[in-house]
Amino acid sequence: MYDTAKYLIHANITAEGVVERSDVVGAVFGQTEGLLGDELDLRDLQDSSKIGRIDVEIDSEQGQSFGTVTIASGLDQVETAILAAALETIERVGPCRSRVEIDRIEDVRAAKRRQIVDRAKTLLGEAFDGGILTSEELVEEVRRSIRVEDITEYDGLPAGPRVEDSDAIIVVEGRSDVLTLLQYGVKNAIGVEGTNVPAPITELATERTVTVFFDGDRGGDLILKELSQVANIDYVAITPPGRNVEDLSRSAVMKALREKVPYETVADAGTPRDAMAATDGSARPAPPAATPPSSDVADSEPADTDARTEITDERAPSDEHTPQTEPETLRGHTRSVIVEDTGSVRLLDEQFDTLDEGNAEEAFDRIKACEPVPAAVVLDDELSQRILDIAAQRGVAQIVARETAAFVKQPTSVRVRTGDQLVQTES
Repeated sequence: MYDTAKYLIHANITAEGVVERSDVVGAVFGQTEGLLGDELDLRDLQDSSKIGRIDVEIDSEQGQSFGTVTIASGLDQVETAILAAALETIERVGPCRSRVEIDRIEDVRAAKRRQIVDRAKTLLGEAFDGGILTSEELVEEVRRSIRVEDITEYDGLPAGPRVEDSDAIIVVEGRSDVLTLLQYGVKNAIGVEGTNVPAPITELATERTVTVFFDGDRGGDLILKELSQVANIDYVAITPPGRNVEDLSRSAVMKALREKVPYETVADAGTPRDAMAATDGSARPAPPAATPPSSDVADSEPADTDARTEITDERAPSDEHTPQTEPETLRGHTRSVIVEDTGSVRLLDEQFDTLDEGNAEEAFDRIKACEPVPAAVVLDDELSQRILDIAAQRGVAQIVARETAAFVKQPTSVRVRTGDQLVQTES
């Protein structure tokens, strides 16, 4: 199972008495049975090879037993974290009172990625002899190698070389995220390496300005919630929903760090994804800079996304000499493209800025050719199966169309709505 596992759960166990390995294994199965429901039942997971055997090393000394428990998991981050938390509910092993504490959750794939990268570098040198790389590529490769080799450790945690002396730090999930930021020139990142926030992170947070930059998934939300309970967080850099920090391009990483928001904004919203927008994903986060004092809303209470959109739309016609600004919400783009009956298609990025625009009949070709890949498409025309397929292939997250055709198959990765459905959510 270790060969196919994604994570290793490492736990420490102590018992007030002498116990053996079989007692520990029996306690793990017995005291977690039915606790997490049928889908996370340990015996069923082991039968389906989603978790490996339970490895226990236990010793006794002076009437007490202590040791370690290791479980290989092929589940995702959230399910693995839940399974690990369930182990800490074990209170007795055999006839003895006991205590289980999760030491860490190890990402096995990170070690495999490092092995792959090292082997790929060797193969690159042996197979191609360096002759194919241009001078520019050689320079960039050397720079990247220097940045990657700069990774250090801070109290056992993966960190950039500037963590120790920088006034501000960026807290990420693991080593791969630290490496990614190093490749892009960011040298003050440190990884928490699991859901159990280490003490060095807490200590650093009392002395430095802390920006949290976690993956845009449920696991990242859970780690952020735990970190907020044990450390002071100043800012949160928000990743696109479902995207990992290590998968982002240089421009996407820099954009997220530039547009970081105060932690209070995220805390009030509930999660970083809620802070990004309204629950339907129709607006981007407000920038951290304050509204200019001359604005009519400078001293008013913050309004919700829909209210801001309505104010913008009502104020635009009031001054014929004032040029209309581009809508900053998906609903605003829907009004200007579909409600206004323009017969056009508009491609938007993750911040709902326009990447490309043209006649609706050109939608397929424009989606296919647009760089970077659009995050959203607003189409004043019928959404056909052909357009939906190319959008799914390219990774478009959502489409708003005037109407939809009868689809033979509808990809689950693309959220599809009509203009009426989106605009009517205001009422």
